[in-house]
Amino acid sequence: VLAGGVSGSRQNALVADVDRPLPPVSGGVGGGCQDSESLHDAADLQSVHTDAHMRLVLSAAGPFIVLCSQDVGDKKRCFQYASATRFVECEESFVYYPSNDYIATGNEKLRKASGNFSSSSSSSSSSSSSSSSSSSSYYHEAVQIKPQKVSLKLRIILDYQAPRTDCVDHIAYYLIDLSKCIFVDMYALDEEYRMFIDYAQAEDYPVDLYYLMDLSKSMEDDKDKLSYLGDLLAESMRRITNNFRLGFGSFVDKVVMPYVSTVPKNLIEPCPSCAAPYGFQNVMSLRQDTSRFADEVRNAKVSGNLDAPEGGFDAIMQAVVCRDEIGWREKARRLLVFSTDAGFHYAGDGKLGGIVKPNDGKCHLDLSGNYTHSTLQDYPSISQINQKVKENAINVIFAVTAGQISIYNSLQKNVEGSSSGQLSDDSSNVVELVREQYDKITSSVEIKDNATSHVKISYYSTCVNGSVKQTSKCDGLKVGTQVRFEAEIKVTSCPTDSKDWNQIIEIYPVGIKESLIVDLEMLCDCPCERRGHRFYEERSSKCSYNGTFACGMCQCDDLHFGRRCECGAETVHSIKDQDNSGCRSDNATVDCNNRGTCVCGVCECDIRSNPKEEVTGQYCECDNFSCDYYNNLLCGGEKHGTCVCGRCVCLPGWTGSNCKCKASNDTCLPPNGKELCSGNGECVCGDCICRNFEDGRYTGKFCEKAPSTSGRCLEFKDCVQCQMYKTGVYNEEECAANCTTFSPTPVEEVQADEEKDEILCTYYDEDDCRFAYVYTYDNDKKVIVRAQKERECPPEIHILGIVLGVIGAIVLIGLALLLLWKLLTTIHDRREFAKFEKERMMAKWDTVSYGENPIYKQATSTFKNPTYAGK
Repeated sequence: VLAGGVSGSRQNALVADVDRPLPPVSGGVGGGCQDSESLHDAADLQSVHTDAHMRLVLSAAGPFIVLCSQDVGDKKRCFQYASATRFVECEESFVYYPSNDYIATGNEKLRKASGNFSSSSSSSSSSSSSSSSSSSSYYHEAVQIKPQKVSLKLRIILDYQAPRTDCVDHIAYYLIDLSKCIFVDMYALDEEYRMFIDYAQAEDYPVDLYYLMDLSKSMEDDKDKLSYLGDLLAESMRRITNNFRLGFGSFVDKVVMPYVSTVPKNLIEPCPSCAAPYGFQNVMSLRQDTSRFADEVRNAKVSGNLDAPEGGFDAIMQAVVCRDEIGWREKARRLLVFSTDAGFHYAGDGKLGGIVKPNDGKCHLDLSGNYTHSTLQDYPSISQINQKVKENAINVIFAVTAGQISIYNSLQKNVEGSSSGQLSDDSSNVVELVREQYDKITSSVEIKDNATSHVKISYYSTCVNGSVKQTSKCDGLKVGTQVRFEAEIKVTSCPTDSKDWNQIIEIYPVGIKESLIVDLEMLCDCPCERRGHRFYEERSSKCSYNGTFACGMCQCDDLHFGRRCECGAETVHSIKDQDNSGCRSDNATVDCNNRGTCVCGVCECDIRSNPKEEVTGQYCECDNFSCDYYNNLLCGGEKHGTCVCGRCVCLPGWTGSNCKCKASNDTCLPPNGKELCSGNGECVCGDCICRNFEDGRYTGKFCEKAPSTSGRCLEFKDCVQCQMYKTGVYNEEECAANCTTFSPTPVEEVQADEEKDEILCTYYDEDDCRFAYVYTYDNDKKVIVRAQKERECPPEIHILGIVLGVIGAIVLIGLALLLLWKLLTTIHDRREFAKFEKERMMAKWDTVSYGENPIYKQATSTFKNPTYAGK
């Protein structure tokens, strides 16, 4: 069993025809066995001896490449075996089979931290490594990912390309890059390597929490609340882990206009009871003395600025990159809680204050913890923040108020491992928020890597009791839950620079400073092309002492060429002077039409990988594979014609550029007709091409339909009617006697297929019913008719019903109008009577006593006749 090999799904067997086991071959492929985890990836080799040669045959399990570095003349030396029928003879000592190889060099088991933890042993990241070693006798750090380091050799994968004749098809006249010989121009090779990655969140894993707070004036009440909740925050986190440390930092903004007022008095006190403005300050480094946290927060003073956005990005950058100053530990869950009620400035905003120097992403804190380059460098960009957060494996928690949550929700999508939560107006829910976001972060794991474009890594997992799917993230995890990822690694291309053939790839869980280091070696060349190899010989006699013999081929110097470097400039000139021949035809700009090699003034045409394909001619100008195709066959196939020098030579009975046309014109004769195409067209390749006349163009398969005519529709009409619908001019006896040419096929819907040259006919019968049918001809020129199954008849009209309906409607409308009139008059009369009754009741005079209207008054004037004396 060979060590390494390909993936378990591709256990290719390389069978040999020799009596003894195949000895170890070049390229580091040993004859022994690896550990049990790599056995499933081994290629199974057997061998039998025959005349000091071996016959290599690949099983049908899948293709791979074998190189014969022996001088085998015109035979192929690079082989991709796609079936068990292909083989090549080559001395076994010259066979090179590049094999995938996997070795786990760091494979500690998953475990939680154990031993006695002391604060002195991990007080800062700067001393973490030394202290860890000094305290290793009583403290062991947790291991959350397995394995930790592997060494991997991988072959390349490339899709099929046009064959390179200088490598695959025959021996080149100079040494080429053998990586092309082995891996280019072959079908896609399934050469991915799959390995398992285990992850489990360790119990009591160390946690570093750095609280970064906006101390502008608007956050004053939040600061006071945080000072009261500091102990509660520490207590809440200690329920998760005993190994917990807490730190505190604050920020405002750059102390330049227009961010901060630069009026002298405002630089001292920008607002009542406010401290002088500043960019960022590390108030308290990470430490276990969490009681000091509340005091530091309480003693911190707020400050003021002018614009709404704050300089939070400057603070985040310094808090992330200043590992020693902040006190981040190497093996700990790192949390950065960013608390604010405002937006943020980012790269480019510094130009408003005259700051044009880009942020360098480095630490610039003085001994007091103040950011010294606040007014010298621009704000960092989002991508810079994301890069540094990834490099330092820090989980950022954006704790912001309701007015800003939407902005930071968008921001956290662009910062790896970050999350966001809504903070109350006075930060009273900060403890719950931090705990909630911590649980959210730790309940999921996402695997990422830093592979280059030449390497593709895909991940598969069942996560927690699920089915296998392609994913790099698992949710719903708990402390101690172990999940397994399967990483599929492929080398998709070889870098141009051979120095990049060895790469270090880091596969890591987001937010955890632990990773799997993959020491990858890409098998992009052959050992036999390297100086010092036993098959590498400079100024070799096999190359006429004019080149280097390597891997069975000659690499000529600058003054010679040819298979054996036998040709030089003087040789070529003498040959051309003697017979006036060369490797270029008239007006040609390339040798041998770029399909061969000029050897001492004579073209040697390329040999194709397909033995049936040949390039020929004095200048390699001819071939037998570039002719026109018909039905996906060259020149219509061997029964139609052959390809000769780029053109089809048709066999008798066939014509055309691709031999698809029959030489006979029988297919152009109409039924019962004697003239080709009814005399109205020409027979071209077995089809009628109808002519154009003054009154129009003839149509139909045989050009039988004159312009503005319906062909034979009228001829078939009566027969279709009697046979399908039992209507028309023919009775049953006449129909049987006259309609013997065809029998229509009933269909639900009639549609004409123009490709089959079907003619659509439509008529109305004596019942005003519409019926349709199509007709065409079969290969024997017999008429085929498909007719509509049921006629389309207009619905029957009941005149009496319509008249009675109209009369009834008029009567009903009249009655309705009378009833409406009676109803309206009755309502009106009732209203008038009610009005009368109301007025009558309002009359209050006493008809019994006086019998008069109370508003009536007797006349009071009296008149006397002065002449009346009373007598």
